[in-house]
Amino acid sequence: MRPKRLEDVSGQKALLAPNKPLRLAIETGRLHSMVFWGPPGTGKTTLAKLVAQQSAAEFVSLSAVLSGVKDIRAAVEVAQQRMLAGMGQTVLFVDEVHRFNKSQQDAFLPHIEDGTIIFIGATTENPSFELNNALLSRVRVYVLQSLQVEDIVELIDRALDDCERGLGNLGLEMHADVRKQLAETVDGDARRALTMLEIAADLSADGVISSELIGLILAGGSARRFDNKGEGFYDQMSALHKSVRGSNPDAGLYWLCRMLDGGCDPKVIARRVVRMASEDIGNADPRALRIALDAWEAQERVGSPEGELSLAQAVIYLCVAAKSNAVYTAYKKAMSLVKQTGSLEVPLHLRNAPTSLMKELDYGKGYRYAHDEEHAYAAGEQYLPDALHGSEFYHPVERGLEIKISEKLKMLRKLDQKSG
Repeated sequence: MRPKRLEDVSGQKALLAPNKPLRLAIETGRLHSMVFWGPPGTGKTTLAKLVAQQSAAEFVSLSAVLSGVKDIRAAVEVAQQRMLAGMGQTVLFVDEVHRFNKSQQDAFLPHIEDGTIIFIGATTENPSFELNNALLSRVRVYVLQSLQVEDIVELIDRALDDCERGLGNLGLEMHADVRKQLAETVDGDARRALTMLEIAADLSADGVISSELIGLILAGGSARRFDNKGEGFYDQMSALHKSVRGSNPDAGLYWLCRMLDGGCDPKVIARRVVRMASEDIGNADPRALRIALDAWEAQERVGSPEGELSLAQAVIYLCVAAKSNAVYTAYKKAMSLVKQTGSLEVPLHLRNAPTSLMKELDYGKGYRYAHDEEHAYAAGEQYLPDALHGSEFYHPVERGLEIKISEKLKMLRKLDQKSG
């Protein structure tokens, strides 16, 4: 059922609308090297074949999973022979191009440069991270989107009606609601939709593809795309973190469930939730950190799927907790200053003096024990190195417990001023 005409391509209207660069390149046959970046089953291979077909170019396909530099050289040699014989251009299609390492990617560069090949790569990963800059500078990246439900339904309709390449000669009956059900469960993946439809056709004894049959086929597996090393992982984790920071418990819960449904390790989420508790809530509500740690421990002790409820509880609490990034900001300022100022000496009065020699060298001399002071505070005492005396990192916000912390610090600073 792979489309043989642009008109039959489902979805990708933003790329294939009239007068769009990709559409013009395909229709006019004026080809350029490109990379198709998008989720599985969105038409990357189909578009590559249409590019070659429309321009009457030879289509040579490589898989980065199975091929190496030797295969690249062989494909380039075919292209060179065609060019010398005046037989036209060669489209070299490389599926899963992100799996090639830097040296393998570099092997394409001179042949793209001199026009020996029209390079088309397909990848599910972000080219900015997975392809080297030299290759990216010689291609145009086109972003393909997941197919919408109506696109998948259209694809199912064509497959059921087409007697030559589809299932039309089987006379299958599939109600519109069931077609929509299938379309909604494949997560925008056309290939998965056709695979599930074919399985349903094989299992349908009476020629009726029912809702129950589709449910049976899909039972026990998630259609959600998730790769804990891919861009989708970082995008969804970022969405979860930003939802917590933005105090939106509904969005936080949604992204948590999206990641769990996609197969993300709950422990990975638990670690990030602990980070959120310190980075975005901090001392505005110190209970958040304890709740995050308790949720992590509960998940590990109870296991899946019951333990995930504790993560949901923690995420919701963090979403509604008072927010402060004062700890995070203070930590970054302090770390930056440490890196800038090097190994400054510890003031003598703060040093430990366990031996007589150290005492003779004035280690610990003049140190004021805070508990012996009024308010248990040695007003005016210096705790930073001399070069950093007076530096301030932590500035509590006027939210949650940090309101009280701010009041306490202001009181202590007034005592410092009086002692000065």
